Amino acid sequence: MPVRSGSRPGIVLAMLLLVYSFNFLDRQIVSILAAPIKAEFALSDKQLGLLGGLAFAILYSTMGIPLGLLADRTRRTWVITGSLALWSGFTALCGAAGSFGQLLAFRVGVGVGEAGGVAPSYALIGDVFPARRRARALAIYSLGIPIGSALGVLFGGYVAALVSWRAAFLWVGLAGLVVAPVFALVVKEPVRRVPAGERVRVGAVFALLAAKPSFWLLSCGAASSSMVGYGLAFWLPSLLRRSFDLDLPATGRFFAGLLLIGGTIGMFGGGWLADRLGGRDKGAYARVPAIAYLIAVPLFVAGVLSRSPGIAFALFLIPQGLAYVWLGPILTAVQHLVPPPMRATASASFLTINNLIGVGFGTLAIGALSDALTPSLGNEALRWAVIASLGFYALAGVLMLIASRYLTRDWVEAD
Repeated sequence: MPVRSGSRPGIVLAMLLLVYSFNFLDRQIVSILAAPIKAEFALSDKQLGLLGGLAFAILYSTMGIPLGLLADRTRRTWVITGSLALWSGFTALCGAAGSFGQLLAFRVGVGVGEAGGVAPSYALIGDVFPARRRARALAIYSLGIPIGSALGVLFGGYVAALVSWRAAFLWVGLAGLVVAPVFALVVKEPVRRVPAGERVRVGAVFALLAAKPSFWLLSCGAASSSMVGYGLAFWLPSLLRRSFDLDLPATGRFFAGLLLIGGTIGMFGGGWLADRLGGRDKGAYARVPAIAYLIAVPLFVAGVLSRSPGIAFALFLIPQGLAYVWLGPILTAVQHLVPPPMRATASASFLTINNLIGVGFGTLAIGALSDALTPSLGNEALRWAVIASLGFYALAGVLMLIASRYLTRDWVEAD
């Protein structure tokens, strides 16, 4: 039986979903604001890619493990509350940036704050939901990605068009600062089987994970997919503006629709399917997303090459959903590679690999390739840079198919 908290599981999950939505709202709003930011500071695509990727990811990734350890040893709810307040404050400061350097520094601050929000949330869900419902619970929590991203591009597009890009950063940052104390009051820390003060040794967690092939295959597969996923999340609004001649509000509506419809169906469907199949075969937790990636690649290529916004939306919708299938199944699998007291640290270790490679270099690589192709392709350079990046989805599919062969052996059944 799961360990219950003072708050009902449904309330805990709803509040975690709200915080995670702010996580991605604050993270992805910069994608819709890329055009006005580029114009004001006279930036290249490579600099934009640095702003949307490595500047955010470098401390977001490296701070995840110490903050995961802190969550395992203290109160996870405190770590989540403090992290929300920190990243929201830095998001608001982005609106006051007077130079590219200042904006870069504030985005690093956003990354530091967000590093403490995700791994403790995974561990909290692992405590309040039983194993048979965990992939679905994690999939519902992960709806914060499409919801937050969609709100970011929709809200950011309209505010930038009607007021300014600076106002968009300021308003969403202040909203997060309001939510932080509400979360602290509503969500109570579960009573753990292992007391929070008992030390979780990071070396023991690393040693346990390092000996399991499934951990490395899942982590590298997720990192490969995230290079494309985060790259598309950042660059697709710019692609729509350059190659489809959409304005900021229209771009926001297009991308928000993709994220909300495709992302929500794919996210929940992946969690439901993995829970249904995983009871009999643990390898299904990796096999389901692997198949989704391999189907998504040609559909994404067709969407990028289309010339009509309406046709592009229809072609993007299915692969956008397939790209989100992995979250519930893979996050559940990582939770079950270690005993319960180590879950936040194990999740942080997985996220370090995934985010440093995926978030850090996917956006930057697409931007750099677009700059390199611009002299010969002009405004079409970004289109072909995106197509080249889709090979990493195929690589992710192959790695997760291999991981499915090891999951049953590496699985820890403890609840």
